[in-house]
Amino acid sequence: MTVEVQQECLVVGVYSRRMTLQLEHHGEINARIKGKKIRPVCGDRVIAEPIQNEPDWLITSICSRRNELNRPNNRGRKEILAANLDLIIAMAAVEPEPDWFIVDRYIAAAEFMDAKAAVVLNKSDLRDPSSDTKAILDDYAKIGYSVLTCSAESGANLSQIEALVDGKIAIIVGQSGVGKSSVINEIIRDGEQRTGELSKGSGEGRHTTVNSVMLEFAGGGAVIDSPGVRDYAPSIENIQDISQGFREIREHDQNCRFANCIHLREPNCAVKNGVDEGTISTRRYESYRRLRNTTQKLADKFD
Repeated sequence: MTVEVQQECLVVGVYSRRMTLQLEHHGEINARIKGKKIRPVCGDRVIAEPIQNEPDWLITSICSRRNELNRPNNRGRKEILAANLDLIIAMAAVEPEPDWFIVDRYIAAAEFMDAKAAVVLNKSDLRDPSSDTKAILDDYAKIGYSVLTCSAESGANLSQIEALVDGKIAIIVGQSGVGKSSVINEIIRDGEQRTGELSKGSGEGRHTTVNSVMLEFAGGGAVIDSPGVRDYAPSIENIQDISQGFREIREHDQNCRFANCIHLREPNCAVKNGVDEGTISTRRYESYRRLRNTTQKLADKFD
């Protein structure tokens, strides 16, 4: 195969400092990173060149990113998880017990990134969702997010996930053990992604996706399978921006008495009034408060 000296490539696999790149004409090559200053992630467009007398290529730079999914690392610095996304699918499951605050934070990240978001509840074959879970899913639907239940085991509603991803670059995120890889196996139909059982001791999932991998749909679009998490929060530089991650709070705060209202103790706060009136769910408001608190603690710790 004849190749140019340099090419713009798509990062489709990340294995520490080694990458799999998709070339312009859809061939794939292995690559490593030049130096220690650049850190490509799945979804990045990068400039790479072949290395003389070696099968690997060398990534020399990262192209400008349209957006990025990020989080603070253990030093309080921004860590980028994926880039150039159209859609974030926040997945929960009947088992393990859903952590809706993690779901909220991924949805907030989508709002910050100007990406679409959807909420998926997997493992519907195990049992019907509880009344509390149904109410929470209804709350997401009321504020405009795509919401569906599915089962990788039975195949229920997987076609709806395919429709969500169609033509988009998407990432499926969520707790360990919710079945992200199993769902992707079914909708991609290659069965290559590793899956794992729930830890018998804790009921939490074992991490089965060690590295991020992007898998193409035959009809167009692609989905990134990401490692499961115990917790997640987006990296937020300005604590005042947190309300922008909660669309119902963002809509109400325009009517607050004070322009810099943080929706905690201020008088005539439209957001708190919305909670009292039931137009903002109490749980979502609590999620907003928790994210503010987490962000403030990080800022205090590393400033």
